[in-house]
Amino acid sequence: MNQKIFIKTFGCQMNEYDSNRIYDTVKKIGYYKTENYEEANCYLLNTCHIRDKAKEKVYHEIGRVKKIFRFKKKPLVIIAGCVAQAENQEMLRREPYIDLLIGPQSYHKINDTILNHIQEKKKIEQTDFDTFSKFDYLSKIKNESGKVSSFITIQEGCDKFCHFCVVPYTRGPEYSRPFNQILNEAKYLAEQGVKEITLLGQNVNAYNNEGLKLSNLIYEIEKLKEIKRIRYTTSHPKDMTNDLIEVYKYSKKVMPLVHLPIQSGSDKILNLMNRKHTIKAYLKIYEKLKSINNKIKFSSDFIIGYPGEEKQDFVDTLKLIKEINFINSYSFIFSPRPGTVAADLEILDKQIASSRLEEIKNILFENQIIMNKSFENKTLDVLVENLTDDKAKVFGRSEYMTPVILNGKEDEIGKIVQVKINRSNRTTLFGDIIRNSNKRVA
Repeated sequence: MNQKIFIKTFGCQMNEYDSNRIYDTVKKIGYYKTENYEEANCYLLNTCHIRDKAKEKVYHEIGRVKKIFRFKKKPLVIIAGCVAQAENQEMLRREPYIDLLIGPQSYHKINDTILNHIQEKKKIEQTDFDTFSKFDYLSKIKNESGKVSSFITIQEGCDKFCHFCVVPYTRGPEYSRPFNQILNEAKYLAEQGVKEITLLGQNVNAYNNEGLKLSNLIYEIEKLKEIKRIRYTTSHPKDMTNDLIEVYKYSKKVMPLVHLPIQSGSDKILNLMNRKHTIKAYLKIYEKLKSINNKIKFSSDFIIGYPGEEKQDFVDTLKLIKEINFINSYSFIFSPRPGTVAADLEILDKQIASSRLEEIKNILFENQIIMNKSFENKTLDVLVENLTDDKAKVFGRSEYMTPVILNGKEDEIGKIVQVKINRSNRTTLFGDIIRNSNKRVA
């Protein structure tokens, strides 16, 4: 069997990792990746359930597929990810075009599920929580990322039960992959030319396998000479322990951007959210990291208009943003998710919430503009990842994850080069490689 599969990924970086591992898996039964969805024999949507809009995008996408294949042979349609986990029966009732539903802890069953469907012509749902078996299976299939910068999921699930969040219900309880299993994957990626690894988890800094923590993983991966940069996301303030903070003192490869979601600048709202940390505790982490390395910058996530948010709570959030000077943060209006505690709470007036979101975004965008402007006429180390779409220049990222467009050649992909930044906008830096530099870079 030689079939083509197209995967469209919604949501977080962990979904991107999962999609890549699905590609690696289905090759075993003759399904090969295509970038052209119109020629696909199998169409898979890897879904996100964080906000209601993300869920509705899935149905819109299925409608688009139905239109495209109206006069062609129908592809095998698979819904994977968190929407499949949370709303499996509802999805099958609402959209008969769906053939298979596979939750995020059942990807190790995808080949058998596809083959069973082909043989029996029945709709199948796989939504068991079986994280151990999933990663045990995937550890035996090589991660063929093929990219300069690659992800490794090290931890899944959540035990925090924030009142707004569906993750404990869609990804299950916290699970940390075996330490050596992760290292073996990192070593293989390094051998394949990967230069940067981002360690992923719903609560990545809660990683704990037989007493070995995220800090231990970073130190071990740092020993791989081929790996030049290490990142991790997403962290919870409650799990930002001293051993991890100390990494920023000793590690030469962990990048100086800390993504640490806070959600609100108000202790009252944090308590209503069941976030299990305070503003004081968050600022203590901030101060410790800045005292270790003043180059460190923070990014974060903010939920605006959470039930119970009053004007003073919003003002406190503005105050915190200005105090920490977050860069590249994400902000959204509260979206009630079915099954969570906050789903039944009274929602803030939409006009007020939208106005507050606009104000927050303007400040965060201004922070980005100022940050990027500060790099102009300076030299940065940039990891070159790929050619731009028009093949005229190359694309890379700075230590702070900022996109950089620069003059360069294909043979510079995978290298860290020094770049003189000439200009910038809110999202991107533009510059030229400094040739014949004697400065060594990590």
